Amino acid sequence: MPSFFVQKHAARRLHYDFRLEVGDVLKSWAVTRGPSLVAGEKRLAIEVEDHALSYGTFEGVIPSGSYGAGAVLLWDRGTWEPVGDPFAGLAAGSLHFRLHGAKLTGGWRLTRMPSRGRQIPWLLIKAADAAARPRSAPDILQECPLSVVSGRSIEALAAPSP
Repeated sequence: MPSFFVQKHAARRLHYDFRLEVGDVLKSWAVTRGPSLVAGEKRLAIEVEDHALSYGTFEGVIPSGSYGAGAVLLWDRGTWEPVGDPFAGLAAGSLHFRLHGAKLTGGWRLTRMPSRGRQIPWLLIKAADAAARPRSAPDILQECPLSVVSGRSIEALAAPSP
């Protein structure tokens, strides 16, 4: 199964980079408020440029002055399975899939919205399934903020080494 990655990225603004392995690239979206486990809750996901597969495992600090400067933490990773043809789903603007990660599991969908200028907005939405949480449950972003690789926080990652 293809891989997926979610990187917590403290650039100009804190956001979560959601990446799906499609073909030989990582299709990528910047999710401004991060993913939610509440079924039906819509999270804005701005489509960004494709990335090389090797970038999915990156955790570290992008130097000041570089594009995307700031700390990048590998917040979640795992495999994903499309429901139907992922290329057709992306082209149609409606991609349904299942995630098998350490923090994110179950059914999801990405739905493209009408474009506003150069940005291509999508919505990342959790399906109503056994992995969904009620609105009253703790937010997964607050409950599990640490890296799935290093166990570090974004603040610890950003701090200069002694």
